[in-house]
Amino acid sequence: MYKLKPSSRFLFFSLIFLFLLPLLTPSISADEDTDDLEDIQELIALDEQEEVNSLPTYENKDYDRKSEAEVLSKAQRIVLELNNDNTKRAIEENEYVLVLGYAPWCARSAELMPRFAEAANVLKGLGSTLSMAKIDAERYPKAASNLEIKGYPTLLLFVNGSSQPYTGGFSSEEIVIWARKKTGAPVIRTNSVNEANEFLKKHSMFAVGLFDKFEGPDHEEFVKAAKADNEIQFVETSSEEIAKVLFPDVQSTKLFFGLVKSEPEQYTVFGNFDGDRILQFLENNKFPLVTTLTEFNSAKVYSSPNKRQVYVFADADDLKKLLEPLQEIALRFKSKIMFINVDIREENLAKPFLTLFGLEESDDIVIIAFDYNSGAKYLLESDPAPRHIEDFCTRLLDGSLSPHYKSQPVPDNKNATTLTVVGKTFDELVLHSPKNILLEVHTPWCINCETTSKQMEKLAKHFEGLENLIFARIDASTNEHPHLQVEDYPTLLFYPASDKSNPINLPTKSSLKELAALINKHLKSQEPSTKDEL
Repeated sequence: MYKLKPSSRFLFFSLIFLFLLPLLTPSISADEDTDDLEDIQELIALDEQEEVNSLPTYENKDYDRKSEAEVLSKAQRIVLELNNDNTKRAIEENEYVLVLGYAPWCARSAELMPRFAEAANVLKGLGSTLSMAKIDAERYPKAASNLEIKGYPTLLLFVNGSSQPYTGGFSSEEIVIWARKKTGAPVIRTNSVNEANEFLKKHSMFAVGLFDKFEGPDHEEFVKAAKADNEIQFVETSSEEIAKVLFPDVQSTKLFFGLVKSEPEQYTVFGNFDGDRILQFLENNKFPLVTTLTEFNSAKVYSSPNKRQVYVFADADDLKKLLEPLQEIALRFKSKIMFINVDIREENLAKPFLTLFGLEESDDIVIIAFDYNSGAKYLLESDPAPRHIEDFCTRLLDGSLSPHYKSQPVPDNKNATTLTVVGKTFDELVLHSPKNILLEVHTPWCINCETTSKQMEKLAKHFEGLENLIFARIDASTNEHPHLQVEDYPTLLFYPASDKSNPINLPTKSSLKELAALINKHLKSQEPSTKDEL
């Protein structure tokens, strides 16, 4: 791989400085001496030629890197800085332009910038005709608006002036692959064993096709799939010897297609050359056995066609220890369950999931599952030993897992006028109770819940002593139950003693007197002993 990794905080801030430097440097006006401008352009041209000659080869992942500051400095000159004056001209005068819209304060922009710069370096070294540009959308809002940049970061490809959204991955390698596919090079052809070996050094995942001749319906479908796919590099050859370098398990001497990944599940054969089926095969197999969730790949993970997903939350050290056994388990459930690991300290990624289980404060290993076909969620409640994880997955597939519902600890309701109900006690205190239950469903963030709670307190005191009526409340943000499906808060539900399966929804915007009258009305339908209205 050719991925550059910043080695210190200094390099990070150096990178930001390098990308912002053009913003701090006054541009050369048209009135300045023409000879000086030509001299500068000549020097830049010479410097860029030296740069191309000294670029690390795309094929060699073990090249001796120069200082990262040098590489990034050169990338800064390759990536054109757009502004209000040059944006229109840059788009109109270049057949292909890949534009990065960013904001200086945006953390994701800062994360993407070095990858974008590295991709620009690599593409230039490969002789690509693609121009790569970036624009500070906050400083140049008019130009950014004309490009239809509305968020940060945004990547757009302009082809002869018309834009299309970027749909590839966000590593430098993925940017290079996507850019080459969209600018006329969807397939790389290898003609020698040396070329095949060099190809292996630079790609961690690729699709390989073996053809007797690069023509005919099968080859056309192969190329069609290569153009349609946005993430995986396609490579082709007509030599069985070369094909075996790329894919040692080649099973045909004339026609073959397979996927290679750099992990335990390294080689996967696919015997169909229909373009749509190739794309479906790649969609089902492109993810690693265990995918590490990041902000950049989260959308792809959530939209995966595999609707059963198991998530492992742990700190980085524990994730490393779990990776190998998880890969072995994932191989057994291949194409049936998608496995994802998440650093539990990455709050933006982990907390939304853990909150669904009431575990947002957890520091321990947490293993959960979702079946998006049914909308159910599950929690592994035993220790995360490999045998327990495997059993958890088996039961997820056969439907024998019990869905998980959030619940606070069981409270002490002794001497309480209004009972506090939690997920674990909902059956006992509401559904199985022989009495009429008036349940207030609330959340901490609900604006109107406090007013309704005060009304319930007054009503509870008014009806105090009435044996056949119990007031209760439940916090829906931290407690769930399959028979409590509420979307609006606050909600008041009257559960008649005679039929707990059909609660009656009481209007929360009613006055205290109106609510008391409604309660009396429903009580009279259950028992004759009621209390007068307020």
